[in-house]
Amino acid sequence: MRIDVLTLFPDMFTGVFGSSILGKARDKGIVSLNTVNFRDFSNNKHNTVDDMPYGGGGGMVLKAEPIFGAVEHLLEEQARLAMDTAVRKPRIVLMCPQGKPFSQEVAQELSEESHLIFVCGHYEGYDERIREYLVTDELSVGDYVLTGGELPAMVVVDAVVRLLPGVLGNEQSAVTDSFSDGLLEYPHYTRPAEFRGWKVPDTLLSGHHAEIVKWRRKQSLERTLVRRPELLERAELTPEERKWLKEKRIQLERATQSSK
Repeated sequence: MRIDVLTLFPDMFTGVFGSSILGKARDKGIVSLNTVNFRDFSNNKHNTVDDMPYGGGGGMVLKAEPIFGAVEHLLEEQARLAMDTAVRKPRIVLMCPQGKPFSQEVAQELSEESHLIFVCGHYEGYDERIREYLVTDELSVGDYVLTGGELPAMVVVDAVVRLLPGVLGNEQSAVTDSFSDGLLEYPHYTRPAEFRGWKVPDTLLSGHHAEIVKWRRKQSLERTLVRRPELLERAELTPEERKWLKEKRIQLERATQSSK
């Protein structure tokens, strides 16, 4: 996979792209991580990339020309590298508070692409023509506003790259992550078996694989019910699991009422 990030602050990505899982994935040649300063594609002598909005109002708006220029440069570069063979067009992702909420499902979808281009904005917003005629996707990492799109882009890139084959030491890690199956992940324990009087559940020490699987599934269901019940509406559940959840919900409601 190739990932290009259009940003006014490429130095912000130096440590992130060179460290931990992302750094190892890049060193293995699994992913190419690049930054492009779209100020380099400004078409004026002062290298400005923003201007006042038509119609007035506070703040500055990112101009269309430098961002279109940067993306088109990348597309031309991709075509040259492909030596005129047919290549799949990249997904061009605009990081924006108005975008589609980012999720594990979206991360999985993006991980199947061969080339991603992320656009990180600043100031009041983007010239609308960037949305209408350039990008293929708009993503948001939450209902809040940050200074720019760099931190959200880092979040998305990290979530996507860890899903690529060969990136994680244990391929099962990504499969059992929270949200991978629509539920929150079950609790984990490691040595020692007892710490300050707190013991690891007996089932996990039993060595009985089938019982461990059952225990983890129920723990995942209960944790989701307590912390993120809305996720259960879309989760794939068996009739037995739905019945168990209904009984567990009643138990939790009774426990809550008795504690008042």
